Amino acid sequence: MEKQEKTVLDAMKKAGKPVRPGDVAKSLKMDSKEVSKIINSLKAKGLVNSPKRCFYAPSEG
Repeated sequence: MEKQEKTVLDAMKKAGKPVRPGDVAKSLKMDSKEVSKIINSLKAKGLVNSPKRCFYAPSEG
């Protein structure tokens, strides 16, 4: 896992609820497009899921 992926995943875990990419971007002071790309990458690896449209959360386990 890349450093940025870990940073985004940790921020999502810290939020404790499903978050939008823009919210993660704000909290990390990153570009939201970049965060969206990272979230898509994490989703492809099965580390993140989308409980509802446009919201993402770390996968359990």
